[in-house]
Amino acid sequence: MKLFRFASVLFLSGGLAVAQSAPAPANQSSNAAPVPPKPIQSFDLNAIDKSVDPCVNFYEYACGNWRKNNPIPGDQARWGRFNELRERDRYLLWVDLNRAANDPKTPLQRKYGDFYAACLNTDLANQLGEKPLQPVLASIDALSDKKGLATLVARLQVDDATGAFFRFGSEQDQKDSQKQIGAVFQSGLSLPDRDYYILDDERMTKIRKQYKDYAIALFKLAGDNDDKAAAEADSVLAIETALAKGSMPRVDLRDPAKRYHLLPVSNLNTLAPDFDWNAYLAGTPAPAIRELNIGTPDFFKTMNEVIQNQSLDSIKSYLRFHALNSAAPWLSQPYVDLNFDFFRRTLQGQQEQEARWKRCTSLTDNAMGEAVGQDWVKENFPPEAKANMEKLVAALEKSLNEDIQSLPWMTPETKKQAEAKLAAFRQKIGYPEKWRDYSKLEVKRDDLLGNIQRADEFELARDLKKIGQPVDEKEWTMTPPTVNAYYQASNNDINFPAGILQPPFFDNSKDPAVNFGAIGVVIGHEMTHGFDDQGSKYDAQGNVKNWWTPSDRAAFDERTGCEVNEYGSFEPVSGQKLNGKLTLGENTADNGGLRIAYRALISVLAKEGGNTETQKIDGYTPAQRYFISFAQVWCENRTDEYARVAARTDPHSPGEFRTNGAVQNFDEFGKAFGCHKGQPMMPEKPCVVW
Repeated sequence: MKLFRFASVLFLSGGLAVAQSAPAPANQSSNAAPVPPKPIQSFDLNAIDKSVDPCVNFYEYACGNWRKNNPIPGDQARWGRFNELRERDRYLLWVDLNRAANDPKTPLQRKYGDFYAACLNTDLANQLGEKPLQPVLASIDALSDKKGLATLVARLQVDDATGAFFRFGSEQDQKDSQKQIGAVFQSGLSLPDRDYYILDDERMTKIRKQYKDYAIALFKLAGDNDDKAAAEADSVLAIETALAKGSMPRVDLRDPAKRYHLLPVSNLNTLAPDFDWNAYLAGTPAPAIRELNIGTPDFFKTMNEVIQNQSLDSIKSYLRFHALNSAAPWLSQPYVDLNFDFFRRTLQGQQEQEARWKRCTSLTDNAMGEAVGQDWVKENFPPEAKANMEKLVAALEKSLNEDIQSLPWMTPETKKQAEAKLAAFRQKIGYPEKWRDYSKLEVKRDDLLGNIQRADEFELARDLKKIGQPVDEKEWTMTPPTVNAYYQASNNDINFPAGILQPPFFDNSKDPAVNFGAIGVVIGHEMTHGFDDQGSKYDAQGNVKNWWTPSDRAAFDERTGCEVNEYGSFEPVSGQKLNGKLTLGENTADNGGLRIAYRALISVLAKEGGNTETQKIDGYTPAQRYFISFAQVWCENRTDEYARVAARTDPHSPGEFRTNGAVQNFDEFGKAFGCHKGQPMMPEKPCVVW
């Protein structure tokens, strides 16, 4: 279970031997051997569509031919440069996992190799059907009264990898970042967002009908007759709809003040008296706690109303559905197909299921990422790559500091505080200094669902035991092969896993313009998150604290309001505009990152005796190569279904608007391509924050 944490990401995650006998070869029936991916180019001339005027639509100019030549594969709902690198990194991860599954050299390799092999064994999964889930279903069936609900929910969350109603975990106290506290937040929904339960337009009504049909089919697959399955599905939809109505909207969750309520544990008994919180907490591995963050108090009032108003049988149906739905992707093929058909095909437009080796590689990375990651970085992230990245980060920090000093709308008093926060930035590059210890995680080669449950229990226990302990500022929340990056406000740090430090983001063979346009903007993006609408509310120590003068805050809000309106006018798919408030933080980071990295590039070129207007390569100046490199990171195609879900749930804008939105706010782009004021990519009044 992953608790809601404030970490702004770039793109919307020693052991003892278990088996004593020699491992059998990993079962790869029905799976063709993976094909090594093609090399990825950092600056792709063939991607450019020169029939498009870059001053009218720069994204189509930089990515037009790439988009034409790279249709969405059947097993994807979105296909872009991120996906290309993720597929490459996943293949390299598969190489390690397959080797460990068939010929492990160390106890740790045996452990993660057995986890992967268990996942790959589809023959056993098909033989067992839902049998591995029977103990969980039996525990739900055995619930005889509502008084026992809390104990059961604790068991489901801790032992059975089944989320229900809410989430419980640790987090840093946002008013004292050196403290780790317990926190409870809203959860318990299966559709992508509360809007899917509440809105009554034609599309949402149809999706709810399809969701109910899915629930009926799932219950029937588990043994219900038609009438019982329909009744159970009605109960699931009724309970989840009630919880959705009591849930805080995504935009409100962006406000630290709205999601922070440090209160005595006893307050939970006031909010939800019909749920035995003492019994629940006793059923978790959390230490004794007297206070915790009740992140969404109104939700727990709603949860109590659900417990009061819904029958015991309805609540059991809700829990049974969540157990079945959570396990479905890893049970027998009928369950896998049913789950895929609704959540991937219907909701996102994905036409084919990913190959089993892909799903199992991702699953193993999620469960034991710092185990297999140890071997992965040795082979795929040399020390010089980390050293070069550190130099880039230093250049970007200098550039951001200069940007802060030059801001015309900020007073010296606030600038001083912003500079202090920047000076306190910490950075993590590549992989952890100390690897996570998986020695207490039990893995069995013939027990996939059990492995998933034990891995979830292991992670939850590790998380809850942090409550009351000193903060580990060196801990990572992404695995080394992850193609992403993030800023964590409570630690005031920027984090770049080894997985993203590869082409097309980072390529030592390319000129500075290309690298600054790609990974340089990524670095600047994460740094700017420290000063976006959320990060700007945290001080240098990672505490929520106002370090702004009232006039500077008002000027900042006016400028970010310009971005809200600008991006809120973008329409990624017919009839569905972006939510400018939901995407504000990422849009601010994109715009700031583009400016900061450009300033850093100019500084580097000046030291080398060059400038942005000469030294053409492939017919493009350094400035033009910089902007093209930036845009080509975001080349992508999306299904309409995926685009609609993302518009409601993803705090990131689609690639087209991440590109055009940022360049049209930066006059240096217009200068580089000879645009004039009034053209789409060089408007008269651009939005400028950092």
